[in-house]
Amino acid sequence: MPTYQIALMCLIGVIFFGFIIFFIVYRRLTWERDLRNMSWRVTFADVTFLSARADSFKLSMLDVGTMATMETDDDECKHSFTRVGLHQGVQVALKRIPVDTIDLTRQILLEIKMVRDLHHDNLTRFIGVCIEPQNNFVLNEYCSKGSLQDVLLNDSIKLDWTFRLSLLIDIAKAMKFLHHSPVQFHGRLRSTNCVVDSRFGLKVTDFGLLSFFPPTVVTDHEDNYHAMLEKLLWLAPEHLSVYCSGYRQTGGSQKGDVYGFGIIMEEVTLRSVPYDTQRGLLSVTEILDKVMKRENPPHRPKVPQREAPAQLNSLMDRCWSDVADLRPTFDVILKSLKSLTHGREVNLMETLITRLEDYASNLEDVVEDRTRQLAEEKKNSEMLLYQILPQSVADQLKRGEPVTPEMYDNVTIYFSDIVGFTAMSAKCFPMQVVSFLNDLYSAFDSVIDDHDVYKVETIGDAYMVVSGLPERKGDQHAVEICRMALGLLQLAQTFPIRHSPGETLQLRVGIHSGPCCAGVVGKKMPRCCLFGDTVNTASRMESTGQPLKIHLSETAKRILDGSGNFITQYRGPVEMKL
Repeated sequence: MPTYQIALMCLIGVIFFGFIIFFIVYRRLTWERDLRNMSWRVTFADVTFLSARADSFKLSMLDVGTMATMETDDDECKHSFTRVGLHQGVQVALKRIPVDTIDLTRQILLEIKMVRDLHHDNLTRFIGVCIEPQNNFVLNEYCSKGSLQDVLLNDSIKLDWTFRLSLLIDIAKAMKFLHHSPVQFHGRLRSTNCVVDSRFGLKVTDFGLLSFFPPTVVTDHEDNYHAMLEKLLWLAPEHLSVYCSGYRQTGGSQKGDVYGFGIIMEEVTLRSVPYDTQRGLLSVTEILDKVMKRENPPHRPKVPQREAPAQLNSLMDRCWSDVADLRPTFDVILKSLKSLTHGREVNLMETLITRLEDYASNLEDVVEDRTRQLAEEKKNSEMLLYQILPQSVADQLKRGEPVTPEMYDNVTIYFSDIVGFTAMSAKCFPMQVVSFLNDLYSAFDSVIDDHDVYKVETIGDAYMVVSGLPERKGDQHAVEICRMALGLLQLAQTFPIRHSPGETLQLRVGIHSGPCCAGVVGKKMPRCCLFGDTVNTASRMESTGQPLKIHLSETAKRILDGSGNFITQYRGPVEMKL
């Protein structure tokens, strides 16, 4: 080979290796510059904390088939263990770092860079860190629907298994991505660290940055001792250890995350807090002690087999296996969960929209049915109102018009009562009296329905009816009342008395015709009342009458004589108080 070719090849080799070295150095310098990039740092003064109201997380449900449509009344809510604030006009979730001062070591910068570089649809987006004395916070993407635990414990939300599987699949996707990332594991996976965004997608939060949140010892001297114990229920037994009088989290691992996911599966299945079926028998401390003892069989949540598909129950048992190596990876978990959906990609929003479209298509039938029911209820209400008031008066009240008292030149009024009712009542129980009057007046009401009259009221054993108002009808009012009186008298003679079968009802009737004033009295339970001497005279005719006879005034007799259809008998003078 000629010398110049050898020299050319050597030159190309030197240039190539030089380019590689330059590229490696350049990438290293770029990486170091990115490591020391402080664009993530947030000034505390730029954060506005939002006031969180206890009732701010409310979900109203529109049940469409087996799915549910959810809307929040107020998105400015407080997640479990998280505060909400505004940074540069965007809502963020803030978590306090439990230290007063922070030194930005290389290890911390490395952890921040790893979290900044993570981007996945099911992981909350890292916003930044506020590092100031006494004001140290991690800022993450804010998800307006609250934590997974909030959703599960909200009884107003109806969750079918399509919805539940969607939530579990979202967690599995996030954890699979996280386990294949430089972060490697979560270490604090629990339902309170899984949040739901405005599109009902679930996102995992609170991952990475282990230097900010090192494992701590939980002792019973702390004010939030019980709350901190609750957080340990998701920890695998290999990551729990007894330390003096308290508990200590000894770190995290991928297998530990799988164990925590198994506990979340129990929560999703039973819609409860961890170990809910054991809370009445064991305290949280006793549950943790049993988990750490690693008994055979190991102590785990009790989930009835009927509460979930068999494949899900089996996966749950494998996830919280006492032997870490027997727990499946999130790659396997994700495949198992997807198999429960028969290979379909579960898109909750699309499912909800489809259900809403189906609901809208049937809305016309629903509205028509509701309109028919409303018309029937209105008809029933009107019938009830017409039984209480004359129809013309009731129509005026429905239109909001005032009902003015009115004078009638000639009406006929009927009064009746039961002879010996006081003595009869004294021999009976109150319930028997009420039943007797109800039976009697129900029978009377069926008779007066056949006549053009208006029942004014019943008081005790007294029964009052009028004809000639509110619709005037010439002299026909006396005829209608007398025909009705004959029908009631005939009914009374054959009316059975349930509590006294052998006794015959003695009805006394009085009728009088004359002028009368009528008007509606009162706004609550309004009544059509009659006033004038005609009312008093009709009452006196009844009180001075004889049993099983109709006592008729001379005025009423003259009107009846004009019809020529009635035979009357002169009784003679009767002394009457006017």
